[in-house]
Amino acid sequence: MSPVIDQHPDLVALRAQSERAAATPTGQAVECLSLLTGLYLAASPWIVGFNGLTTLAVNNLIAGLAFAYLAMGLGNAYERTHGMSWAAAGIGVWTIIAPGMVAGDVSTTSTIVSNVLTGIVAVLLALATAGMGAPRRRI
Repeated sequence: MSPVIDQHPDLVALRAQSERAAATPTGQAVECLSLLTGLYLAASPWIVGFNGLTTLAVNNLIAGLAFAYLAMGLGNAYERTHGMSWAAAGIGVWTIIAPGMVAGDVSTTSTIVSNVLTGIVAVLLALATAGMGAPRRRI
């Protein structure tokens, strides 16, 4: 009878490394900032004042909630979900280009500035999350 794959030494070591990465102060800060970024993105139409632009407001609400949901998943089960940080980076990129892509004229200064800055922060946080799980080389 073959051993259970969950007990394979490489998987056990990978899980331990992921747990250590998520438990560091840096990992916790990235998780917290990611959650706040997602919540800000979801609420940005009402914070910045472009809630009259329905398509972008709905877009930001959905993208922000998705980003916050990914941030919560990454914090709770990093060893199983760190690959989803690339999806979070995709949400960040979409946030940057959304004012020019959604239907209707939504390209006001406040929408563009808010989305571009929030998108850049989201991408950087997603990349930081992806990098936390990468094995460290010892020289």
